Amino acid sequence: MKYDFTSIMDRSGKDAIAVDGPGTAGGMIPGAPKEGFDLIPMWVADMNFPTVPSIPRAIIERASHPAYGYFSASAEYYDAIIRWHERRNGVTGLTRECIGYENGVLGGVISALNVFCSRGDKVLLHSPTYIGFTGSLGNNGYDLVLSPLKKDENGVWRMDFEDMEEKLKREKIHAAVFCSPHNPTGRVWERWEVERAMELFRKYDVYVVSDEIWSDLILNGHRHIPVQSVSEDARMRTVALYAPSKTFNLAGLVGSYHIIYNPWIRERVEKESSLSHYNSMNVLSMHALTGAYGEEGQEWVDELCAVLTENVDYACAYIWTHFPGVDVSKPEGTYMLFLDCEEWCREHGKNMDELEKAGWDVGVAWQDGRAFHGEYAVRMNLALPLSRVKEAFERLNRYVFNPDHTHA
Repeated sequence: MKYDFTSIMDRSGKDAIAVDGPGTAGGMIPGAPKEGFDLIPMWVADMNFPTVPSIPRAIIERASHPAYGYFSASAEYYDAIIRWHERRNGVTGLTRECIGYENGVLGGVISALNVFCSRGDKVLLHSPTYIGFTGSLGNNGYDLVLSPLKKDENGVWRMDFEDMEEKLKREKIHAAVFCSPHNPTGRVWERWEVERAMELFRKYDVYVVSDEIWSDLILNGHRHIPVQSVSEDARMRTVALYAPSKTFNLAGLVGSYHIIYNPWIRERVEKESSLSHYNSMNVLSMHALTGAYGEEGQEWVDELCAVLTENVDYACAYIWTHFPGVDVSKPEGTYMLFLDCEEWCREHGKNMDELEKAGWDVGVAWQDGRAFHGEYAVRMNLALPLSRVKEAFERLNRYVFNPDHTHA
């Protein structure tokens, strides 16, 4: 490969909660490992790979000029976004007017819901559910109505369209948050699934906020379908939210954006986002995006997705072979695993606190999945060199899931 996805990057003391957070106070933060075990960061959803070199080049070039005053987004910024979506997802007809800055995807979700809803309104989401949706919607006075995803006969997570329709009708819901690819399960929705969901939303006059932040991280054999692309109605009733932050590990720079084709919705979302006077782009994050969304970034992401595919294949095969009682559906996108440990816990008389701490004790810093509405769930980040993934699973085998077995 042209780019480095094998070196173990030392992030200690480099503003990385993933490695400096464990052992500090906090509800979702893992505990520090016992003496003798180094930390393998597999919890917070950022990557342990160096980003594409074109990003630091762009930042350094701009930072070398010693003035950082007020600015407007450049034409290059908008053109880079338009080219990126055309090349990766076949999007046509996207214009600069449809693109707007958001400090974060969750901020954009709330701005859109504030346009679509009144405080206290019910909003449909699928469960398991990204913890950020739970927190941000709850903090802003919205009532989550969850429609559980179901696994089919092949273990693939699917939407329950009958359940969705029943809840839309009964609860008189007129707004939904759609996650594509889905976090935390990693489902990459097929076109027919997106079409059927959007037809339901049309039928019940439901406006849609589509979180597509993971849309670049698609594993081999799958393809992202932008929600706005499946019909003219979907295009006009949806606020789609994107960012380079997941793709290129730029969360610390801050900088997301929306795509809204409907001018009536767009003008109101832009007004809502502006009311705090804090929804303002950072000049270095603008240059980071233009550095990311170029030819080198395209090439780097293609290599990254191949690396993530290999990591996911290894992890799932290892779980199926070595961890009886642990269920996992192989992700089709993202770099997260969502494990169901209910059967294992029942067979071994353990609760989730005990299981998770056993992993933390040996340096496998995985994440409590209960906040994602998975009662016996663990969420695991696989965006790190394969050698570290292998080490993590060997520790889980030896010390956590099969500690009484003799290991060669």
